[in-house]
Amino acid sequence: MDKKPYHHLPDGSFRNPEGSPVHTNKVNFSYRFFKKKTREIDRNVPSDFIINKQTVLENLNKYKLDDYIAWIGHATYLIKLGKTTIITDPVFSKNAGPLIFGPKRFTKPALNLDELPKIDLFLLTHNHYDHQDMRTIKKFPYKNTKVLVPLNLGKYFTKNNYKDVNELDWYDCVVINENLKVTFLPAVHWSKRSLTDTNKTLWGNFLIEYKNKKILFACDTGYGNIYKELGEKFGPVDLTMINIGAYDFKPMFDKSIYHTTPEEALNVAKDLKSKKVLGMHWGTFVLSFEPIMEPPKRFKENAENYGFRKNDVFTFKIGEVSLLKKLLSYS
Repeated sequence: MDKKPYHHLPDGSFRNPEGSPVHTNKVNFSYRFFKKKTREIDRNVPSDFIINKQTVLENLNKYKLDDYIAWIGHATYLIKLGKTTIITDPVFSKNAGPLIFGPKRFTKPALNLDELPKIDLFLLTHNHYDHQDMRTIKKFPYKNTKVLVPLNLGKYFTKNNYKDVNELDWYDCVVINENLKVTFLPAVHWSKRSLTDTNKTLWGNFLIEYKNKKILFACDTGYGNIYKELGEKFGPVDLTMINIGAYDFKPMFDKSIYHTTPEEALNVAKDLKSKKVLGMHWGTFVLSFEPIMEPPKRFKENAENYGFRKNDVFTFKIGEVSLLKKLLSYS
């Protein structure tokens, strides 16, 4: 038999790339304390943080013949490349959890589910509730879309009548058309939806190659040595879209090894030889203890410490639609 890759364990579960950080024994998680602490966080956002829905719809229509990226909220984006419109980790529910449980949104999605343009490609990075939203998956209006998911997650789509579901292992590549291909790459994270399925499904990043440009859409990820390796194999990356929120859990433990701080996100982007960096995974759910508007501030302020110019590191407003050629402009 061929030797299994390092991230495949004998019991059928998965683990992070070799050399990734691991939790110490200094973790003292308390759900009661977590709930108490998160209730104290101010959820008021600046008045200009959310773009009016009518403006969002008008911009999507205005740019319908162009390549663009639009932020719906959290890790949900529309990425239009040629004739292919991609959606990433779509979450349109009011809370990130089963039934009525889990963190509630403090900002609404930029659009309703039934207001989405036609989706041709559905990318899912992993199975956590703030990324794999079953209510959205069940009600999604475009069941004929091509779906790319990590290993062992296909069943959630096939049982909900999706027609073209593809499970990927790390480094698997799918050619979408002559101008577009997607490669599934390692991330430093984990998976779990119940008490008995820890790491039974895979997680990962998507490298989207369009014409001569590369966009890395990150799974939730911590920092790890794997990114230097990926930078050598796949860099330079034109745009890295990466999580910058959900990192502060003090005093329960020092830091999350599965969610980069804004500074660690910049370090990942540096390792990938990224030209531009877009911060995501903030501004929608309270998943940790940092103030809700802290991630973009730290992200921008630390750009130059990691070799980026300030205007090469940015975040969107919810509902913002930006032309790809503008995002990738190097002037």
